Amino acid sequence: MHAYDLILTITGGLGGALVLGYLTHRLGLSPIVGYLLAGTLVGPHTPGFVADASMAEQLAEIGVILLMFGVGLQFHVEELLAVRNVAIPGAVAQSGVATVLGALLVRAVGWDWPAAIIFGMALAVASTVVLVRVLSDNNDLHTQAGHIAVGWLVVEDLFTVIALVLLPALFGPNAGDASIWSALGLTALKVGALVAFTVLVGARVIPRILDHIADTRSRELFTLTVLVIALGIAVGSSLIFSVSMALGAFLAGMVVGRSDYSLRAASEALPMRDAFAVLFFVSVGMLLDPGALMQSPLLVLGALGVVLVGKPLVALLFVWLMRYPFGAALTSGIALAQIGEFSFILASVGRSLGVLPAEATNVLVATAITSIVLNPVAYRTIKPIERWIAARPRLRDLLNRLPPPAAADGDVDTPRVDRTSTKVRRAVVIGYGPTGRTVVRLLRDNGIVPTVVELNMDAIRVLKQEGVDAVYGDATRPETLEAAGVGNAVSIILGSAGMAHSAEVIRAARALNPRVRVLTRAAYLRDVPALRAAGATSVYSGEGEVALAFIEDILDGLGATAEQIDRERDRAHRELIGVPPAESAAPESSPASAAADTR
Repeated sequence: MHAYDLILTITGGLGGALVLGYLTHRLGLSPIVGYLLAGTLVGPHTPGFVADASMAEQLAEIGVILLMFGVGLQFHVEELLAVRNVAIPGAVAQSGVATVLGALLVRAVGWDWPAAIIFGMALAVASTVVLVRVLSDNNDLHTQAGHIAVGWLVVEDLFTVIALVLLPALFGPNAGDASIWSALGLTALKVGALVAFTVLVGARVIPRILDHIADTRSRELFTLTVLVIALGIAVGSSLIFSVSMALGAFLAGMVVGRSDYSLRAASEALPMRDAFAVLFFVSVGMLLDPGALMQSPLLVLGALGVVLVGKPLVALLFVWLMRYPFGAALTSGIALAQIGEFSFILASVGRSLGVLPAEATNVLVATAITSIVLNPVAYRTIKPIERWIAARPRLRDLLNRLPPPAAADGDVDTPRVDRTSTKVRRAVVIGYGPTGRTVVRLLRDNGIVPTVVELNMDAIRVLKQEGVDAVYGDATRPETLEAAGVGNAVSIILGSAGMAHSAEVIRAARALNPRVRVLTRAAYLRDVPALRAAGATSVYSGEGEVALAFIEDILDGLGATAEQIDRERDRAHRELIGVPPAESAAPESSPASAAADTR
């Protein structure tokens, strides 16, 4: 029956999230709103189907782990260090202000100081899932503001770890000064040991493991390996080092992200993270008791004031005073104006210690749901606000009168390889076999910048040593094509004969860049119509090319004129492939097309 309940919970939760997420999206709202409403509908406080809340919460924890691992994959140490001057003191200031405001709020309604402090701390911690989701949906995760917000969140997570260790020492049955200092020292030692183990040992061991697994050319083994690394380090962080699993997963992602396997890990090994992230929102919605909210509406409004007004104002002012542009300050402030999973963890510890009243959980859930619903809506106001300020020169100069941070702090907006620039002509080559090597050489000789997508790590390393831009990943994944810069490429060449799922690659490339010229190979003539239907500009088949070469050689041996050879070749091309070469070629003639059309 347990397995049946699990399946029923997953089906009911995801099914409701799908329906309501679609409806809210059609209404112009974030699908997150639908996910939360779905959780409330399948929760114990509304009539009808009731899902298993404990199972949903456990599945949601996996989503948090995978999400933080994915963030770590693309968040490099240099970027974290680049924002340390604003993230560390800013997180301290914001957390302190939010804790004080939250504590004073509930003290005004008669709560004692221990309950007030824990409640204030719960209001101070932003949701990892919501912040990353909002930044990703708006393409701001890898901007200056995104790096500040994520770095800020990492510091908040560390504070939460410290708080979870100190709460029993402060409010437990054996509370005392000695236990406080010993608990604090032990926490610092464990966090330091986790970082040292992950960075020093993991950076040496994990890439070697991935090297061996990648040599097997098995997608299943590679996916399984990365999932085991993410979940294993996350669980080990909790069991051995007593820190949050989310923090451990983030560190594991940073280690894998520094290897050559980061892109493939992100595109192949984490296909379930979105589904588990949805279950997180469903599990939050299940905690809400709409009827109980009527008992303390003013307390909910006060908590929302702390989260939606107090926290973002502190973050905005602090980031702006640290000489960052006003736009980055505004984005960071709004992104942090919500609470989520760590707030519930703190509340759970408070209840287990007998300090926090039951009313606190419902207030926190209502505040979390409301802030999660409003956060994407508030985020959409950033661009209009920036345009409104830009239209007023005096206000613009006032808000941006301070110079940007010094270059010594790190330019977090500078990508390692600029594949988004439209100032240079670029082509993406899928596969680096004999044909791919010839195409790359011709592209470079004609002033075209190639980017090679390849699953052979040895080839990737050779290409990088030669100064050729290369991406390790599966070209059937849209994320890989996007990372390779297909959206700004003039041509994409599939040079491997008999490449599996070529039609999928072509359709994905067309979705990213409808104007890109797609040239591909087909192992057999029967594959040509399907590839052309998928959107290929030109298709070259080994069978067809051999037949054309035979015809040309035979006619030349019989003494045919050049015009006769061309006519017969065009006719044979039409019979074999369906169109003459003149129609299959792109209308534009350029060095790029000449290089890309090489068979």
